[in-house]
Amino acid sequence: MNGDLAHHQLRLLLVDDHTVVREGLKRLLDPQGNQWFITEAGTGFQALECLRRATFDLVIADLSLPGMSGLDLIHRIKETYPGVAVLVLTMHSEEQYALRAFQAGASGYVTKDSASEELVAAVRKVASGGVFVTAMLAERVVQQLNGRRPASDLSMLSNRELEILRRIVAGERMVDIADALHLSIKTVSTHKTRILEKLQLDSTAALIRFGLEHQLDQADPATAPGPGPGPGPG
Repeated sequence: MNGDLAHHQLRLLLVDDHTVVREGLKRLLDPQGNQWFITEAGTGFQALECLRRATFDLVIADLSLPGMSGLDLIHRIKETYPGVAVLVLTMHSEEQYALRAFQAGASGYVTKDSASEELVAAVRKVASGGVFVTAMLAERVVQQLNGRRPASDLSMLSNRELEILRRIVAGERMVDIADALHLSIKTVSTHKTRILEKLQLDSTAALIRFGLEHQLDQADPATAPGPGPGPGPG
């Protein structure tokens, strides 16, 4: 931690739509003494409102949020509050998500099944101006970038298409997806058609199978990392 951060209480904004996840994160960070001042938000829109009202050192955000996606939130934060660091905490271990998060402006990426010590280390590193990514994910990202690991089929999808695919795999109806993303049902349907074309799939069932194979169904857990030394429940 640099000298500036060592002399003031870090202001953290936790952004996750599950209360139990936020509570779990607070339990993990509380034992660190009075180093953190923690504010909570359940959506990206609430997070931006918090940022308008107060100054924060670090935003810890999930990628799967209602309304505004985590990737969109990162873009908005870095455009409007470039001095605020962002740490992604998500169930997505797929390197395509990590690449997009870093491209959007995140400085750290941790999965929710990480050990508690790793999460605390990530918070410290990113809040102090550094970058944090697990060794395994970093290796896979580098392998994909230098061509030694095949690019995921997900790389063909836009951020919006990826979010719609995730919601379809999660079982959401088209009308619910349209409402959540503030789009018309026709627009969502058009996105779905493009997704099918890009992935060369011929049905919704095939689309869901593809999503399950890529673990897109793990995007909305109702549990947080456990307070113990080992990995928490995912």
